[in-house]
Amino acid sequence: MKALAVAGLVLSLSGTSAWALEPVASSLRPEVRPVEGVQVASLSLPVRPKARPASRDVVETADQAGFDRWVQQFRTRAETQGIRRSVLDQAFKGVRYDPDVIKRDKNQSEFTKTIWDYLDTAVSDTRIANGKKALSREGAVLNRIEQHYGVDKEVVVAIWGLESAYGSFRGSNSTIGSLATLAYGSRRSDFFEDELIGALKILQSGDTTPAKMKGSWAGAMGHTQFMPSSYHALAVDFTGDGKRDIWSDDPTDALASTAAYLKHHGWIKGQPWGVEVRIPDGFDYLLASRETLKMPSDWAALGVVGVDGKPVRDHGAASVLLPAGADGAAFMIFKNFDVIERYNTADAYVIAVGHLADRIKDGRAIQGKWPRGDRALTYAERTEVQRRLTAKGFDTVKVDGKIGPLTINAVRRFQQSRGMKPDGYASLRILQALREPFLRCRIGPSATGQSPFIQACMRSRTSCDGLG
Repeated sequence: MKALAVAGLVLSLSGTSAWALEPVASSLRPEVRPVEGVQVASLSLPVRPKARPASRDVVETADQAGFDRWVQQFRTRAETQGIRRSVLDQAFKGVRYDPDVIKRDKNQSEFTKTIWDYLDTAVSDTRIANGKKALSREGAVLNRIEQHYGVDKEVVVAIWGLESAYGSFRGSNSTIGSLATLAYGSRRSDFFEDELIGALKILQSGDTTPAKMKGSWAGAMGHTQFMPSSYHALAVDFTGDGKRDIWSDDPTDALASTAAYLKHHGWIKGQPWGVEVRIPDGFDYLLASRETLKMPSDWAALGVVGVDGKPVRDHGAASVLLPAGADGAAFMIFKNFDVIERYNTADAYVIAVGHLADRIKDGRAIQGKWPRGDRALTYAERTEVQRRLTAKGFDTVKVDGKIGPLTINAVRRFQQSRGMKPDGYASLRILQALREPFLRCRIGPSATGQSPFIQACMRSRTSCDGLG
């Protein structure tokens, strides 16, 4: 989540590896992207790197010594912020530096997975079936939560399903240990130190104990994976027992806290997160932008209608989203998309939550086809796209391997310059086009020895403008 979990962090997915079908025993949180802009199909996902060589023990001993010194210094800072010494003693008892947490933090951006592969797992038949069971099992409390907060219960259940597989995988890392390790050794030490102080304040309030305060490697906790700062801001005691217990086997407080979070960020009861649509031939793909808002009736006048061929109801202003470019499924998205996005800003996550909620309500599967022949770009390839775009005059501003709005807009400008559909989709085809020399090949020289792209251009007896 952006606010509930760690802004900009990946929390558990890996490459294209197989996933267990029964039960689904993992959180599905992709890497978040910047809030603004249009999305792309690939998501950065952590993969455990190979073990270090034999010198690892020496390195980790040094890290532990440095961590111990840091803890002593931190304790002084924590006491100045009102944390009692007894709480610190209890919280840090047995806590050690965790090199695995640092490795996971450093390797978030290296490996990727396409949106369709992610959705295949996130909205699998098993996860849908388990969601229906969870909805039935917790129906009474979910109905009360929906009535109190005005947030659709199926959306709350879908978030629960993606964050902890309906409570079956809440994380086993010590929250204090993870946050202390990250505060000591990560790229965002100030952020994690603030979260660590927040976690200690939770312990000091008596809502839980260090032994029960467990969660993800990045410090997100409980059934729906709150970070300490969001816990303080928006967690609720819905059971009325005087504790905001998001860690208990009873998910009531966690589910109500999730609804409270969505309500706080503007959830509109009865409005869909999005509706799958058909894009007409000749559509101006520059309109497929989060900044372009129209009423569904106005989109219908441009030929953008539901997959049933009928205009989408005027639920409110909406934009058109093409998460896998012009050759993938298309969605008309509403304000509630933005609200779910506050939980996790990755489009794949938002689509997964919304679609899983729809499927739990017996909605139909996504009808559009995905470009399954594509593969996700690696980190090295994403940075190469950025470097080559900038070198060709389409400045991405920074080269960080993250396909955010600046890179997407640069891709659009490059596509326009080459006569392509400007959908902003940073695919392997875009990278290959960026690698090709820009030349025109009207009927002319032999294609022998040329790249497949140039050969195809020559065979077609047309301009190569779109290829290089």
